[in-house]
Amino acid sequence: MQIPSKYDASQVESKWYDYWMKHNFFHSEPDEREPYTIVIPPPNVTGVLHMGHMLNNTIQDVLIRRARLQGKNACWVPGTDHASIATEAKVVAKLKEQGIDKNDLSRDEFLKHAWEWTHEYGGVILEQLKKLGCSCDWQRTKFTMDDDMSESVIKVFVDLYNKGLIYRGYRMVNWDPEAKTTLSDEEVIYEERQGLLYYIKYQVEGTKDYLTIATTRPETIFGDTAICINPNDARFKHLRGKKAIVPICNRVIPIIEDEYVDVEFGTGCLKVTPAHDENDKVLGDKFQLEVIDIFNADASLNSYGLHYEGKDRFVARKEIQKELEEIGHLVKTENYLNKVGTSERTKAVIEPRLSDQWFLKMEDLVKPAIKAVLEDGEVKLFPKKFENTYRHWMENIRDWNISRQLLWGQQIPAYFYGNGKDDFVVAENIEEALELAKQKSNKSQLSTSDLKQDTDALDTWFSSWLWPMSVFDGIRNPDNKDIKYYYPTNDLVTGPDILFFWVARMIIAGYEYKGEKPFQNVYLTGLVRDKQRRKMSKSLGNSPDALKLIEEFGADGVRVGLLLSSAAGNDLLFDEALCQQGKGFANKIWNAFRLIEGWEVAGIEQPESSKIAINWFEAKFQETLLTIEDHYGKYRISDALMETYKLIWNDFCSWFLEMVKPEYQKPIDKVTFLGVISILENNLKLLHPFMPFLTEDIWQYIAKRTSDEALIVSKWPEQKSFDKDLILEFDFASEVISGIRTIRKEKNIPFKDVIQFSVINNENATKSFDEVIRKLGNLEGIHSVSEAVDGALTFRVKSNEYFIPMVGAIDVEAEIKKLTEELNYTEGFLKSVQKKLSNERFVAGAPEQVITNERNKEADALAKIETIKASLKSLN
Repeated sequence: MQIPSKYDASQVESKWYDYWMKHNFFHSEPDEREPYTIVIPPPNVTGVLHMGHMLNNTIQDVLIRRARLQGKNACWVPGTDHASIATEAKVVAKLKEQGIDKNDLSRDEFLKHAWEWTHEYGGVILEQLKKLGCSCDWQRTKFTMDDDMSESVIKVFVDLYNKGLIYRGYRMVNWDPEAKTTLSDEEVIYEERQGLLYYIKYQVEGTKDYLTIATTRPETIFGDTAICINPNDARFKHLRGKKAIVPICNRVIPIIEDEYVDVEFGTGCLKVTPAHDENDKVLGDKFQLEVIDIFNADASLNSYGLHYEGKDRFVARKEIQKELEEIGHLVKTENYLNKVGTSERTKAVIEPRLSDQWFLKMEDLVKPAIKAVLEDGEVKLFPKKFENTYRHWMENIRDWNISRQLLWGQQIPAYFYGNGKDDFVVAENIEEALELAKQKSNKSQLSTSDLKQDTDALDTWFSSWLWPMSVFDGIRNPDNKDIKYYYPTNDLVTGPDILFFWVARMIIAGYEYKGEKPFQNVYLTGLVRDKQRRKMSKSLGNSPDALKLIEEFGADGVRVGLLLSSAAGNDLLFDEALCQQGKGFANKIWNAFRLIEGWEVAGIEQPESSKIAINWFEAKFQETLLTIEDHYGKYRISDALMETYKLIWNDFCSWFLEMVKPEYQKPIDKVTFLGVISILENNLKLLHPFMPFLTEDIWQYIAKRTSDEALIVSKWPEQKSFDKDLILEFDFASEVISGIRTIRKEKNIPFKDVIQFSVINNENATKSFDEVIRKLGNLEGIHSVSEAVDGALTFRVKSNEYFIPMVGAIDVEAEIKKLTEELNYTEGFLKSVQKKLSNERFVAGAPEQVITNERNKEADALAKIETIKASLKSLN
């Protein structure tokens, strides 16, 4: 089979992905093997691949491919999320372009448009993941709005309602005026913004006196229903029992007293607007104040705003400021740094709003999830530092507002049969609801036409919190073979930004519905940032096109580039140069393979240098495998890649192949060749999770293979005992070889010239690698001597001294000058080390390893000084 001279990623990637798909290697069914399961964090159905997805899914693919090689039944479930707020906003925008107003459509008509949009644009991201090499079980692809998934969500809602955990309440909620829906507390992002503090005068009724309040929101004066003072504030004793007049609207409101008022903040007088502030609502309930909502759903003022009706709140704010100035009721304004709540999705400023909403009680539900992570360690977070974040959220949890004023999503299964606030039932379908409504109302004549389903949809997270169970139909059919076999899943890879939104809630749901954890380990990646540490975003223009990166560097190159810049839980500083490094690595391996395949093989005796080289690399491989397994166990995936990278680039390509390659135009012996191929195959197995395309391509070129013998389903290397001494002996030998090469380079001694070589073996170094040293140094032999060789160039490795006779003309004076400078530097370095070691405080306080390192430095410097002095003596 002809091997191409260059590695062409574009052709190789499509060829092998199609091959893997054709042979169904990604698909999993329950069997007798140990399962290894990952569920994908479902991206938005209409999303496209960005750098965060690339990193997250590369890590998942590394884990799943390794598990497959380990002989486990690897199952990676892909899917997408219906993303109610984001998707509905896109559909509304598209309809607007067509001149259609969402409000003019029935629910069914709107949903028809939403499904058309989803079918047209949905799933693009999953196709893009295939380009990255993701080996998902595509036959198991799920969408959070699939019929079976929606049925699971509805079933859980009904169950939690029947348990008394879901309730309907008239509460102050976070209102997104752009998406026109409520948000949970976790979906509100607080930002510090520079604003103004407005000092406004209110006339005390029946007097010429005024009181002054301070507010950041003058537009809300139209909703004021009281002024509150602290009963302990002597300044305002004269206001007790009196009333005040709200400027502009001239509403007369009571002056109430409560210790809630902070006498130190503002003026000491507090305007109370129960409809638009959570704390004011508490005061309003306590004093039974009128509740006046002054805003429309889009945060424009309604009829209570009088002549400002229909105007946006921020426009009205400026105009009200002007009017207050004109009528003499604005005392002053001050700059004020305020924390403003904004919508995570639309970025709109959140409006506190009173509304009938559905809530899930969380206080008892969270207890098993707190215990699992923080006490029992049943679910482990990597890195561990995120446990503190998890603890803070879970121990300060509030009831979850699960209803959204949206059409796209699972419709809340509550059915109203009358006008009373409790005239509703909760059921999985309208038929069941009818029976319950008849019982509750004692009206046997009720029909389905008398029932009206709640128009709100459920929060998207209320569907995705069931994801590890619902993808295996574990809610509807809790005893089916898939949920019994694949659950709990093994690893979850996601970002820390959704640790609470999604991860914590999945743990809560897992214990509530399966009585056990949903996954064992949570690997939290960092955010992808650019070289300037800025978060990648479209607005900054610093987020590269993921598919273009794959086109330019190949999927394997991009995967390596991402992982080389990524450490668990730390932000990733992405640089395209790392993708270029990944591409260069692919080319290095390809060229190494072409070198091996270019050798002529003959039935000749195996050289001693090749025999020891194979023994050494196999030991080195096992040592590296041990380290790699440790990295995987601690979810240090980039470290596992780096160990693999160094093993192949440094140990295999730079050393091993040089040790075994035959002389120019001479054959290699068969035993060595087969040993090299075996070693290469093991290297490919280690590398396959990171670079699946390149490794499969080389694997298939090495020998003709059946589909059962494909690399993707081959066997992960086994851990074996190894000779540590052999590795140390090679490390010593490699320093000797480097010393010879340095002298050849500095003295311009051509490599083709055979040179003599002598050693004073003070270290009693073994001769195991002498043949390797002789071959790689092109030496006539290695001679043991007891005294320095006169007129020779010399270098040291530890206490061993090596001699190479001077060849040809040499500038003795220049050599003496150079060695003298090196001697002066080394003596200076020795003094600094000895100064540290003579410092009693340093020796007493430093860790043992640090002291050992400093003593080693001292010994090396002393040996080097001795060598340089010997060289100078020889030259003189």
